[in-house]
Amino acid sequence: MALSTDGKIRLTEAPFPPYSYVPHMFPHPVREPQGHGYGQDCEHVRRYDHNHWRASYEHRRAVDLFNHGYYWEAHESWETLWHALGRVGASADQIKGLIKMAAAGVKAREGRPEGVARHAARARDLFAMSGVDSPSIDSSLGPCPFRQLQQFANEVACNPNAFVNDAIAPVVIVFPFVMRP
Repeated sequence: MALSTDGKIRLTEAPFPPYSYVPHMFPHPVREPQGHGYGQDCEHVRRYDHNHWRASYEHRRAVDLFNHGYYWEAHESWETLWHALGRVGASADQIKGLIKMAAAGVKAREGRPEGVARHAARARDLFAMSGVDSPSIDSSLGPCPFRQLQQFANEVACNPNAFVNDAIAPVVIVFPFVMRP
């Protein structure tokens, strides 16, 4: 682990993209030639062992991206893990909850509070369905306080306007919640 320039812990050393994708604000990362991922191979994860998340570069990278305001990119990284988990089960629900929180971040950047509320409420519900309160289920964030993440998702769902920030800037962190696996 390393510290980033803003003092947040980094779980990977890969550089961040020059901007976090927001529809209608920046070029689409993979579909447009100006996109930061254009022409690059997409990530594909064939297997993901939820109980060994520390060994998953993709998971650590997604946490880094989310914590630093790259919500669309975190969404895409977690989605590869969700597919590798077969999209069903408690572990897949936890990852899908993370995907939905990242989507809420994108909607906040777009200035769409209704989208923020919808995605955050779905994240909250997925965290609840996945059994994060059960001591027998290890969370995909390791010792991260998943209950706190569930409560934060509820806070976002109930007060989406507090998180909307549609400033035209390469990166804007809209969620003060930091994941610390």
